[in-house]
Amino acid sequence: MPSPFTITLPIADRGRSHRFYREGLGLDPVGQVAQDGLPEPLQFRLFGEAYLCLVPTEGLGWVLGDRELSPAGLSECLLGMALTDAEQVSAMTDRLLAAGGTLLTAPTQQPWGFESIVADPDGHAWQLYVG
Repeated sequence: MPSPFTITLPIADRGRSHRFYREGLGLDPVGQVAQDGLPEPLQFRLFGEAYLCLVPTEGLGWVLGDRELSPAGLSECLLGMALTDAEQVSAMTDRLLAAGGTLLTAPTQQPWGFESIVADPDGHAWQLYVG
């Protein structure tokens, strides 16, 4: 049986990231709860057997063989979430901002469709779009 698919991102603050992904995106955390009251590792189920794992930057660098990671706030990939209409994109944008996100692109009609882009507290960019 294949193991789950995991996307791992570096983070600076477990509590701040938990708030963004739990309250903002509405993702459910999974795993054993650590002393700080959050799962360790900090993981969220995306769908099916796909997970988002958030690891403190220094820990991720160690896992990667002490490789230097990109500076915080540098977006090297674009994560996406398809929504049903422009109203949902705008509402989700507001939720993410209230949960600690930073607006990169306001909800707007683009040549390819309606979208917004919000960065999580560590600068990872999330594209919200009508899909």
